[in-house]
Amino acid sequence: MITQIPTINQDQEHILPQIRCFALDMDGTVYLGEQWIDGALDFLHRIEETGRSYVFVTNNSSKNAAVYVDKLHRMGLDVGEDRIVTSGQATIWYLQNHFPGKKVFLLGNPLLQEEFAQAGILLEEEHPDVVVTAFDTSLDYRKMCRVCDHVRAGLPYLATHPDYNCPTETGFIPDAGAIHAFIHASAYRYPDRIIGKPNGDIVEYLTSRVNVKREETAMVGDRLYTDIAAGRNNGLKSILVLSGEASMEDVRRSEVLPDMIFDSVKEIAQQLTANQLGI
Repeated sequence: MITQIPTINQDQEHILPQIRCFALDMDGTVYLGEQWIDGALDFLHRIEETGRSYVFVTNNSSKNAAVYVDKLHRMGLDVGEDRIVTSGQATIWYLQNHFPGKKVFLLGNPLLQEEFAQAGILLEEEHPDVVVTAFDTSLDYRKMCRVCDHVRAGLPYLATHPDYNCPTETGFIPDAGAIHAFIHASAYRYPDRIIGKPNGDIVEYLTSRVNVKREETAMVGDRLYTDIAAGRNNGLKSILVLSGEASMEDVRRSEVLPDMIFDSVKEIAQQLTANQLGI
């Protein structure tokens, strides 16, 4: 258990040489909106140059994997859907394993609804067996009433992820956690289970797709309560970057501390280079 705050931009415990796979958050970690965080592309190239691998792991369920692939292509990085792990995908996997054949009311964008349907999940608005809420940027008052009705009726209630805000180039916008709050205000329930970071379900889904031991995998992200807690709670190493939501003031107040802290992924790349050169 980590009991003191790591020194910024240093790998004092020599953890990085042990890492074979970087599980990278996206928003606030490698990009903001359509802009790469300084040094992020070089960091991704450096990972591969040193014989390691990476996969993007995002709680953002407002988009499906294909949208992320297209977005990264526009930004100059060509990867396949095999490099994308979303809380939406992990929720589909959870439903397939725990609620097979059940009808699902999904509070989510059309793209996520399409991804669920393509995976064989039965979507139902009027008489579902299960409620799933996501980061729905198409939310309107009709949907708000419908989801509260179903939750109030006592149906099993899952959520893709817990994030309160989503970072953008211009600040923060309300995310899935804000949706949970309005549902609770009306229906007096929070989700029975949340699949995304920091919870174990998304890590279990991740490890089912990545052939790397947990102790050789580093969760890299900008949020203490999702990214860092996901690593700490589930046997992964954890690296906090200060390029998104969390600040050092947040770290000082946090009960969950990362294994390492860097100003951004640019400084992680520099450390990888130093390790390679034996510095």
